[in-house]
Amino acid sequence: MKIAEMIYRLAIALWVGGNALFTLVLTPLLFKTEARDTAARIVGTFFPGYFRWGLACGGIALFCRLLSRGRGIDLAAGILMAMLALTAVQSYYVEPRAAAIKREIGSFETTTKDHPLRKEFSRLHAVSAVCNLVVLGGGVVLVLLL
Repeated sequence: MKIAEMIYRLAIALWVGGNALFTLVLTPLLFKTEARDTAARIVGTFFPGYFRWGLACGGIALFCRLLSRGRGIDLAAGILMAMLALTAVQSYYVEPRAAAIKREIGSFETTTKDHPLRKEFSRLHAVSAVCNLVVLGGGVVLVLLL
């Protein structure tokens, strides 16, 4: 196996594994065992690094995929580009806006659900959750294509 193919596989495994662990295990566990504001603070602290990790792994994977294939964009490269686009939206638009709103809200435990900032945060959270699940799904497809 060529080096580029090995690095491609490793980058996909690290991205998908990290996404699955964070999304399906750590985040639900934190919200189950900690107060909502505490869990939100912890998860929010990890988000910038989590998205940078995805962008780095995805960028490396895409580069290696294109390098090893030697010709146009195939299905895997197209999926990677979509995953990277969604991760970039989360990293550069959704997360910074959600973090700013979270700072303005102060406490989710004392702010009513019908408060305009809570509604805006909920909308951004929904967008982020959908993006995250689509990225995870794309990653699973890439693993199956290996």
